[in-house]
Formats: sequence, C-alpha cells, structure tokens
Amino acid sequence: SDNVLSGRNYDFVSKRRTFYLISGLFIAAGAAAFVMKGGIATGLDFKGGWSFQIQTDAAKNYSVTELKEALDKSLPNSSNEVKTIGSEGQYKIVTSYLINENLQDARDTVSKAVLNALKGFNLTKTASGEGPILATSKVGPAIAANTRNKSITLVILAIVGIFLYIVFRFRTVAYGLGATVALIHDVLVVLSFFAIFQGILPFPMEFDQHLIAALLTLVGYSINDTVIVFDRIREYLREHRTEMNEGKLINNAINQTLNRTIVTSLTVFLVLVVLFIFGGDILKGFSLALLIGVVVGTYSSICIATPIALDLGLKRKKK
Repeated sequence: SDNVLSGRNYDFVSKRRTFYLISGLFIAAGAAAFVMKGGIATGLDFKGGWSFQIQTDAAKNYSVTELKEALDKSLPNSSNEVKTIGSEGQYKIVTSYLINENLQDARDTVSKAVLNALKGFNLTKTASGEGPILATSKVGPAIAANTRNKSITLVILAIVGIFLYIVFRFRTVAYGLGATVALIHDVLVVLSFFAIFQGILPFPMEFDQHLIAALLTLVGYSINDTVIVFDRIREYLREHRTEMNEGKLINNAINQTLNRTIVTSLTVFLVLVVLFIFGGDILKGFSLALLIGVVVGTYSSICIATPIALDLGLKRKKK
C-alpha cells in the first residue's frame, strides 16, 4: 500500500462548501427522522428494567439469541437483553416489560411473564434447590435517566477536553474549533444514521451505553486522525511561508497524509466488519456505530476539520 494515493492532488479545500452541504443535509434528515419517530429508541440502561438471573439445564447450551427471540415474542412493547453467566446454564435477563406500570405485584407479574415466555426451554434448579429464578432486581426509570444524563455529559466533557488540548498543542484557536466542529459533526452523523434507519434495519438500534461507548471511541479515533492531518498542515505552513496561499498549502498537506489516513481507516474498518458480522445481535448496534464512525471520522478529518479551521482564520506565520 506504499504507493496507494501517492502523487494525487485532490482539491479538498475548494470543495469544502459542498462537503458542508452534504453533511448538513444528512444531519437535517436525521433531525427530521428524530422528530417524526419521537426520538431514538432508548435501551434498558436508559429507561430502566427488571433483571432476572435464571437457571437452565447446562447440557442444553441454549444460545442467547434463542432466549431473546422467545422474550421478544411473548413480552410485547418491551426491550429485552440476554447474557450468559459462566458456563453452568445460567443467564441474566433484563426486560423493560411493565417497568413504568405502577402495579402492586409488578415483580411477581413480570416474573411469571418471563417464565411463561421461556416455558419452551428446560428451566431447572441448582443443586441446592434454588431456581429457576435465582435473583431479581429492578432499575427504575429515575436511575436510568440519571445514567443517561451522565453518559451524555461524558461525551460533552470529552469534546470540551479535546478542544482545550488541541488549542494548547497547536497554540491556535482555529485548530481547536476545527477539531471540535468535526467531532460534533461525527457524533451528529452517527445519531442521525440511527434515527433514520431505526426500524428499517433488522436489528435493534437503541440509544444505550453501548452506543455511548461507541461514540466515545469514535471521538478518540477521529481526533487522532485529525491531529495527524493538523501536524502535517502546521509543518507545511512553517516550511512554505512565502509560497502560494494558505488554501493551496493546506490542500497539499492533506494530500500528503491521504495515504496514511485511508489505509489506517481501511484496516480498522475491516476489523469492525468482522465484529459486525460475527459479533451477534448484542454487538450489532455498537459495531455499526463504530463502522459508521470510522468512515465519518476519516471524512471529517479531511473534509470538515481542516476547511473549518481555514474558514475560521487559520494563517501561517510570516517571516
């Protein structure tokens, strides 16, 4: 891949308004979908739920997909998650079924509904006679809302911290603003994609802690790519203080990093494709967010961050 994209001279800077328009239209479409659908569906982490630890026959080795499909079919209007616990036939089930209902015997009602949903599976007891439900707990909507708010705050703090770091590192506010706008752009594009395709793609696309983790990972990946581009631009502006205008110099610097940027992003993308295909339904939303994020992060580093920095007054230092 040494010579891939080498010697190319794409004019990214002059087309920056086209890139702004494309990104703006997609984010606007996402905002419209968000309003029309009443928001992005939230996961159990952010809306609360009942948690059950159940015991099945270890010899049967049921898959989490089988149990989840049974719960989805029997518990209407609810989100359900299933995870294995060890290798002794134990599973952790979390469901939002009746979580907002103020029922006196809600715990017993939901327990019976879960057992009824799983009646086709061989639910058993442990050697000590416990089971099939070994433990039950509840995460209320208030706790879930607090978790959601803290998660959103984490993303905002990460972006603010990165802005301060970029300003400190490059000693120019224009770089910091360019990087920050690009990061906000990346987050909004991923959320817009989820809002638009929620209910269209055949797997859950929910706003939960997996998505927050993906967004934080995206922010870290995208800023790393942006810093590489910024470093080359700063070097170019320092070396060519009297040649050409800033736009041409910046365009040349972007083209110098294009090989490294595209090849690195492609290797990460291939790994995420494998995770998306073989990771199971639980990781579908997480890996999809990262897949989109890698593409969008690469795009924004080249087509959004640097042009924004130029429009906000990035200048070379004259002799």
